Amino acid sequence: MPKEELKTVAQNRQARHDYFVEESFECGIELRGTEVKSIRLGKCNLKDSYASVEKGEMWVRGMHISPYEKGNIFNTDPMRPKKLLLHKVEIRKLEQAVMQKGLTLVPLSVYLKQGRMKMQLGLCKGKKNYDKRDDMAKRDAEREIERSMRGKFQ
Repeated sequence: MPKEELKTVAQNRQARHDYFVEESFECGIELRGTEVKSIRLGKCNLKDSYASVEKGEMWVRGMHISPYEKGNIFNTDPMRPKKLLLHKVEIRKLEQAVMQKGLTLVPLSVYLKQGRMKMQLGLCKGKKNYDKRDDMAKRDAEREIERSMRGKFQ
């Protein structure tokens, strides 16, 4: 079986800083032609985007896709809500988690998988300020350890 090729187009790095990712899901995105071309060029921004469930359908809001330069009249609104493609069972599960546990649905990344645009959606819990400081301290400590190890072996 051939190895799956993933080409990451956009990432939401701020999401991992602001939230604990409890679980992640892969879903498709319903896009128009010029949006796909623009995303392939890397003109997609996930900052401040979120997903919500309305009438049994999953939507991502706040995702900015820059208009395609050669798209003329076929370009759409860059901030329009985009429909996410998931099974009904998954949508119900996510909706219950958001309603009961107070979790948030945050887009983590957009990537190409076998020629199709996919999104990694995270079921997240918000971090407090002290959690963020702890993470920063751990990263700094690991960086210091790497530096000292690199100095010893040279």
